[in-house]
This record gives sequence, structure tokens and C-alpha cells, in this order.
Amino acid sequence: MELRPHRVIKRKKTKKIKIGNIFVGGDSPISVQSMTNTITSDAQSTIKQVNELQEAGADIVRISCPDEDSTYALKTIIKETNIPIVADIHFHYKRAIESAKAGASCLRINPGNIGSKEKIKEVIKAAKDYGCSIRVGVNAGSLEKNILEKYKEPNPEALVESAMYNIKFLEDNDFYNFKISVKSSDVFLATKAYEILSNSCDYPLHLGITEAGSLFTGTVKSSIGIGGLLMKGIGDTIRVSLSADPVEEIKAGYEILGALGIRSRGVQIISCPSCARQAFPVIETVKILEKKLSHIKTPLTLSIIGCVVNGPGEASQTDIGLTGGGDGNNLLYLSGIPHHKVASKDIINKVVNLVETKAKEKRN
Repeated sequence: MELRPHRVIKRKKTKKIKIGNIFVGGDSPISVQSMTNTITSDAQSTIKQVNELQEAGADIVRISCPDEDSTYALKTIIKETNIPIVADIHFHYKRAIESAKAGASCLRINPGNIGSKEKIKEVIKAAKDYGCSIRVGVNAGSLEKNILEKYKEPNPEALVESAMYNIKFLEDNDFYNFKISVKSSDVFLATKAYEILSNSCDYPLHLGITEAGSLFTGTVKSSIGIGGLLMKGIGDTIRVSLSADPVEEIKAGYEILGALGIRSRGVQIISCPSCARQAFPVIETVKILEKKLSHIKTPLTLSIIGCVVNGPGEASQTDIGLTGGGDGNNLLYLSGIPHHKVASKDIINKVVNLVETKAKEKRN
């Protein structure tokens, strides 16, 4: 189904950079990222998780490299995976150099804890020598000492000052293949910082609410923060940070993008909360359909509405729709047009077959 005109978001045009074999910024699609939580030196476990994230739809995967054993394993991980890998570096600038040599597509550095200018220059040189991009990851929890002393506490202006200082430092060293993030666990602080930064530079922005929390809490906070910025046209790549299986971060990221009509993957189910009018068990039906349709990667919309109050209207806007009717006379819609009735006991099989058929048609 075509997007309704009022859903079109005018995105800010930023510089385009390359991370491995994909582009970020400019007119490139907004990419979805996650981060492994395995011990990096356990290469096989990390490779397995990277592949799981890629299967879930990740465009980029970040891997923490806290020690030399990790950067040694990184070379094997990169060779045995097929997705851009970002090496996450804190404190030890040598780990960044080792990661660049190992084949990382991007180096994520936090200026607040990477060290002196000389050390950062060494990281920039390695990025140039080995074709890496850089993400300057400013974080409210680890601002440079002088900036924190100036502002007394993390605030949007402090995060942006740190970002702008490091942008100039990279530019002064003739390096431009980078993106920026200004993260905080505080939604208001983070979103305000991103808004100021977006008005201050045209480098691509990596969006996220850091340390957002558990699967439920973190998804809500991230949806508010990331979603609000995307609605203003701000952002080029996103990561939903959750204390959960990293695959859930990818799912949440696509849900945010899909809800805004920016980018879809798989089946987006529109469903009612159910009430006494429901003609079939809506909640249980949706749970089962989510599992049975999780293998579909083609973007499709599916509405599952328990009665005729809103059912026909929602069905008119989705690829496939189901509206509950009395005596088991539920009505299936295809591309907004009533198609045939289906008994409640047959809903799951009928809908799954229709979605799989529609997905195949779209692929062809």
C-alpha cells in the first residue's frame, strides 16, 4: 500500500560517508545497528551473534574491543562475517589501531576517555591508512573533564561543545569520513543535544538513547527519543540500546522506522486491543501470527481488527486485513478490497497463506 501524504518526513540532507560496503547519510536509507554482548575474544560465539543480528536485519554491527585478545579475535570475526563491523574503543587508543589493522569498517571512539590529542591523531592516521570511518561517540556519562568543569553537569550544550570540538579536530587533521552521536539516558537531554547539533553541522548523526533500560522500558524511551528526532528529519542511523537480546534492538529499530513510514521490513501488524465486541480472540491471534510470520522479510502491512467499528477502515489501508464479524463470519480484505469470509477457526492458516503469497508476489 502507498504511504499517505501526511506520513512523508522531510529528512535533513547530511554528508554521505562510507562504512564498509554501505553508505550512511545523504540520501542513503536510515540504517539500523546493534552491538554484540558476547565476549569478543570468544570469536565463534561472537560470529554466531553477528550472523543472528544480520539475519534479523542489522545493517551494521558494533563489537566491543576492550583488550588485545579482542582485537586479535576481531580479525577472524570480520573474515567470517559479511556485514560492516564497528570496533567499539574506550580508554586504550592502541585497540583502535589494532582494530583498524584487523579490518574494522569503523572505529567508535569516545573523546572523553580516549586520551591525549597525540593518541587521537594516531587513531586518525590508522583510520586513514586502513580505510576506516570513525564515529565520535559523545556521552553524557563520560564528557571531557574541562567541559564538565565548565558546565558543572552534563547538559545539551556540553554534549554539543564536545562534539563540535572533536569535529574541528578531525577536520584539522584532514579527516572527514565520520559520523557523530551525542547520547544520554535522559530523553530530554539527548534529543535537545541532537537538535542543536543538527543545526550546527551537516555530518551524519547516529541516534540513540544510551542505557535506555530493559526490553519494555528501553523500547518506550528509545521510541520517544529516536522517533521524535526522526519526525523532525534528524538522524541517519539508529541503535536502540536495550538490556536484552541484541536481536530485540533490531526489531525495535525497524518498528520505530516502520511506524514513521521511513523504512519497513517484514510484516507490520496493525491490531486492536480487543474488547467485548471482538468476534475472535484478537490478542492470542496476533501473538500466534507474529511468530508464524517472523520469517517474512518483505515489507507488508496486516490489520487484525476484532469487529466492524474500525476494521473496514484499517483494512482499506493495509495489504491484507481481517475484520471480525458475527457468527464467525470474519471478512478478509486484499489490498483494501473485501475478498472472502473466513471462520474463526481458520483465521491463522488463511492469513499466513495469504501473507506468504503476497510476499512472494512482491518479491517477484
